[in-house]
Amino acid sequence: MSSFYVILTGMLVAGGCSIVGCFLVLRKMAMIGDAISHAVLPGIVIAFLISGSRDSVWMMFGAAVLGLLTVYLIQLFQQSGLQSDAAIGVVFTTLFAIGVLLISVFASNAHLDMDHVLYGEIAYVPWNTIEIAGFDIGPRAVWITGAMFLINLLVVGGFFKQFKVTSFDPALAASLGIPVVFFHYLLMSLVSLTTVASFESVGAILVVGMLVVPPLTAYLLTEKLSRMIAYSVGVGAISSIVGFYTATVLDASIAACMLCVSGVLLLLAFLFSPSHGVVWRKLFQQRGIIGENSK
Repeated sequence: MSSFYVILTGMLVAGGCSIVGCFLVLRKMAMIGDAISHAVLPGIVIAFLISGSRDSVWMMFGAAVLGLLTVYLIQLFQQSGLQSDAAIGVVFTTLFAIGVLLISVFASNAHLDMDHVLYGEIAYVPWNTIEIAGFDIGPRAVWITGAMFLINLLVVGGFFKQFKVTSFDPALAASLGIPVVFFHYLLMSLVSLTTVASFESVGAILVVGMLVVPPLTAYLLTEKLSRMIAYSVGVGAISSIVGFYTATVLDASIAACMLCVSGVLLLLAFLFSPSHGVVWRKLFQQRGIIGENSK
């Protein structure tokens, strides 16, 4: 039963990250996911210091605030003339450093250690459970990541057309009366919440991979957004299942193996995708050359 909960948590984390990650890939904002996943750290620590609790609701709130602040600061630097990559680098490294400093000074004895925040340990998921009226209702991580997956699914599904138009053509969206800035910050809020919801199971560094690798794999397999999201969630699910059993055989980190499997799937898509695969393109080029020479 414990292995089931570990796999389920991995699938929920990958699924939640995949849904919002598709839009990050389409908007060419993959590094924003990296920036937010690190920059939310001071928000988590400040929320803990204010509330005195490691309750996930407070941490999600702190992460959401810092995630929005990160996006705002990046855009502010860009508008002032700083290049996009430089703006992202300055903001997220500075905020992440502040978070590390806050942990080392104020929360070093509060189990907000760097290994817990950065790497997580999905193997411990089955033992951290929730009890209501004396009844054990299952692992905490399953409920948190499951709720986040459902929120992402409902929000993106409910505003799918708006997210789609603002991702492909913001100018058109603005001319149609769609509040582009609102949906931009709504997406960033979802990324922030998804990131912190996954902290306890896989850690911040591994969330970055889940935000990018499955969506990028799906991007190579289809040109339709709805299918891209579905394929991305599927790739995340396969990565979680195969990654778990790979980690069992190798006696290695479960979360790392999940992402390694996801990376292998990305490599296969890069090589053999019918529309973008390198191997297929080489074959078609060779057939074209052979056809021309035979005339």
